[in-house]
Amino acid sequence: MDINESEKQYEGYFKAGKNNAFKTLCAIYKGSSMKIVLSSICFAIKHSPVWLLPIITANLINFAASSTPQDKTKIIFNAVAFGVLLIINVPLNYLHVHFYSSAIRNAEAGLRLALVSKIQQLSIRYHKSTENGRLQAKLMRDVEQFQMLSEQLFVNLLMFVLTIIVTISVTLSKSLIVFGFFLISIPVAVVVTLLFRKKIRLKNKLFRSEMETAGAKMIEMVELVPVSRAHSLENWELGRMEKQINNVKKKGYSLDTFQALFGSVSWLTFQLLQLSCLVFTAFLAFKKKIPVGDVVLYQSYFSAIVGNITALITLMPIISKGMESLSSIGELLLENDVENNEGKYKMKELRGEYSFENVCFHYDDDKQKDVLKGFNLNVPAGETIALVGESGAGKSTILNLVIGFDLPVSGVLKIDGHNINDIDLRTYRSHIAVVPQNPIIFNGTIRENITYGLANISQEEIDKVVKASLLEDLISELDGGLEAKLTEHGSNLSGGQRQRISIARALIRNPQVIVLDEATSALDSVSEKKIKTALDNLTKDRTTFVVAHRLSTIQNADRIAVIKDGGCAEIGTYDELMAKKGEFYQFKKLQA
Repeated sequence: MDINESEKQYEGYFKAGKNNAFKTLCAIYKGSSMKIVLSSICFAIKHSPVWLLPIITANLINFAASSTPQDKTKIIFNAVAFGVLLIINVPLNYLHVHFYSSAIRNAEAGLRLALVSKIQQLSIRYHKSTENGRLQAKLMRDVEQFQMLSEQLFVNLLMFVLTIIVTISVTLSKSLIVFGFFLISIPVAVVVTLLFRKKIRLKNKLFRSEMETAGAKMIEMVELVPVSRAHSLENWELGRMEKQINNVKKKGYSLDTFQALFGSVSWLTFQLLQLSCLVFTAFLAFKKKIPVGDVVLYQSYFSAIVGNITALITLMPIISKGMESLSSIGELLLENDVENNEGKYKMKELRGEYSFENVCFHYDDDKQKDVLKGFNLNVPAGETIALVGESGAGKSTILNLVIGFDLPVSGVLKIDGHNINDIDLRTYRSHIAVVPQNPIIFNGTIRENITYGLANISQEEIDKVVKASLLEDLISELDGGLEAKLTEHGSNLSGGQRQRISIARALIRNPQVIVLDEATSALDSVSEKKIKTALDNLTKDRTTFVVAHRLSTIQNADRIAVIKDGGCAEIGTYDELMAKKGEFYQFKKLQA
């Protein structure tokens, strides 16, 4: 199944559930209904000895008490029949697990694929405002809780339902008086369960939320270790995490103690009910209302009912967690802040012509402040345009608009004459390359980091970008060369080496448009001069957007735009702007 199809399918399940976790669960497994039915049939047959043993035991006692020749034959028949059921338990148990596990694992994999697809479609704005730890918790922990919930429903809950049906049916057919006793006693256990259910669900929700927060903060803490160590803030960081861990502890303790109270009250209630059943049926046998052997039958069945209700109560926290996790997954799958590309113009090629026409932009969390105000800029195909200005002037916002991470709030951004709002941005981005200020390196080889997402790349192409990115010395120094393994975030490389790998990753895509966001900021002066020449050669005849604070690095740009107060204060070549002695000239003087 295509990953986007999986996301749409599961999003449909959650919409069908209308925020009801149980309805959603039913919708998810609707396509596996035959497997569930077959699993249930196999379970019922393989589990039948548990329900038949009390009947056979009662029969044997009653047959032994009567001691007639016919009863001897009945004893043998009952024993043989029970033995056959025991033998077929093994193959039927295998088939039961085969069918339900197939249904659950398919649903689990589909759900994870749907979440991965959704995460890929969510807007960059959403990702910036959402902690990675929360997304990770939904993708891993919540899906795991869903899987555990499914297992409990297909095994323990199924056993509970079938046990109730069998025991009530047998009891009703043998004694209306005992059935009446069951009818009065069992609702007591149900009431106890209902009294605690709502509170358990609330405490589970609070605990889950606190765990998500803790997970996000722990990931943040690990990423900040170099900062906290450099500034001797270990104890401060420990104190911050200790507070969060204690919050988790308090919520977990509250949940555990309430569940313990629930279990204790339930156990006492059920033991008293069981004692009542034993006394009641013994009294009936004493009065000759039922055979003596049936006391064992009814006591066993009542114990089975009570035991299953007890098991169901024990399962309540797992079921509650599972339902809560399902709701948590639904929050993500039904999130509307997505990049919608359906039915939009697919760009098969890109010339690289850009036109900003009265573009205004502000962020959702600060709608009163426009980052760009009536911004106008025309960039012809093949031009290298450099953006300079103070921090917060809007340079990064312009790059985000060029990439399509953000869209204009008002005004129009045209790419090759097409309004960016009408373009399938996935097809557009396949023609561009981005080199961010902070290079992203993942666990893998140098080759894998350079060719990320690309197949059938020749060694000649790789050698070309390695040379252009000045990676030859690094590759020759490392054991394994291109196959050398990089550690997490490329921590075994210098900042300049990581940046050059990031540049190589962009260059190997042979893009029509290149976006360089402080691409040389992490390089030493010697490497910067070398790579600047390489970049000049590689960006020739390609539209290139460059943001740089080092003004010396953009002297060869076709034009330089000075961004100030959300607009373009001045624009021209390096020499023109220096001769003008305006905003750019003042910036240059400060760096002299």
